[in-house]
Amino acid sequence: MQKPVDDFKDYLVGDVLGHISGVTAKKMFGGYGLYLDGNIFGLIISDETVCFKVDDTNRTRYEALDSEPFVYTGHKNKKPTTMPYWSVPETVLENRELVEELVYESAAITKASKK
Repeated sequence: MQKPVDDFKDYLVGDVLGHISGVTAKKMFGGYGLYLDGNIFGLIISDETVCFKVDDTNRTRYEALDSEPFVYTGHKNKKPTTMPYWSVPETVLENRELVEELVYESAAITKASKK
């Protein structure tokens, strides 16, 4: 039997992001990394939460969506770490055009940081 996070991954990759060519998911730290043509753009951190990569170019957009940054608390000897990924509200996941725009935007952030 699949875990709930695996079911959520299947739903996201197949249904929500299925219209976007080049999207893949790889297991990562109990969740999944989401990639567009090899560039990570998001994280599935639970069976209900997906986060997309954010930087100064798109942070205000996520703030306007009442999104929140992902804070990693799994360190044994470190304080919680705010990651450069923000939650994607369900209303965005239901909007094919908007979710596609955000995927390309977040993947471009990763691609630009590799240069």
